[in-house]
Amino acid sequence: MATLANPTPDFATLPEMAADVFTAPLARPAHVGEDWLEPAQTAYTAEDHAVWDDLFARQMEVLPGRACSAFLAGLEKLDLGRGGVPDFGVLSEELGALTGWSVVPVPMLIPDHVFFWHLANRRFPAGNFIRTRDTFDYIEEPDVFHDVFGHVPMLTDPTYADYMQEYGRAGWKAMRYNRLKALGALYWYTVEFGLIEEAGEVRAYGAGILSGPTEAKFAVEAESPNRIMLNVDRVMRTDYVISDLQPTYFVIESFADLYRQTVERDFDRLYRSLPAGFTYANSAVIDVDNVLHRGTQEYHLRGGRGSGAVPV
Repeated sequence: MATLANPTPDFATLPEMAADVFTAPLARPAHVGEDWLEPAQTAYTAEDHAVWDDLFARQMEVLPGRACSAFLAGLEKLDLGRGGVPDFGVLSEELGALTGWSVVPVPMLIPDHVFFWHLANRRFPAGNFIRTRDTFDYIEEPDVFHDVFGHVPMLTDPTYADYMQEYGRAGWKAMRYNRLKALGALYWYTVEFGLIEEAGEVRAYGAGILSGPTEAKFAVEAESPNRIMLNVDRVMRTDYVISDLQPTYFVIESFADLYRQTVERDFDRLYRSLPAGFTYANSAVIDVDNVLHRGTQEYHLRGGRGSGAVPV
């Protein structure tokens, strides 16, 4: 069977990155090694724990009826509402017993090749800090709430957990072809902002949706965005928005469908056919699309974030 990452490197140690592979030149903090792992999880203050609790409570007011069943089941299995920022050691024990994954602390966004290596070893890197009251509603760099609340419950689903490991393995193939932007689009439109069909409705499974109250409502219910069935070739040619609500969301039939479309295919041929940049704008609807909802794009046409436009 063809896979995203074939041949598979030995991921027991961090593989060397070829000189002709181009990635963002992130400066590694002096206190972390080449794996970028923090020596220990942050000793959070009482205020930090209170911020987590308030963020958790706010999300639980909006997610029922909007989050997918696998996410809500994962929240219960891991008891993320037990109070305060979860202890990564305890969380890893519980998650490991379910799907073999663990959660490891990192100081910031980490280089692509290191991120892929951790995923390939079923380790999820989570930010070792939490937002403040001043950045309660929006923070640019993912913090522990986004990473643990948004991502980790999904790793309790066996099929999705396998997909994430294969995504990590896939990163090394994307780097060999210098197509990280294309693979990044796949991550963005699935892991961060993916929707799934459940009982005739769309529900969210992407962490960027699940960890924010506005996007949880907007992605699932608003008239503005497009909702289009996932087509991997098309998604990997599509630009995306980092600092605003998405003009388009892609929908999967099931996590088995996601795994089948991404893992069980020949990505070498796809990478060879992809341009270095994106082909389609993030608001585009093209002739091959299976469109569930063609959005009005009203929110973005009125200016989007910072303009006063209502996310409708």
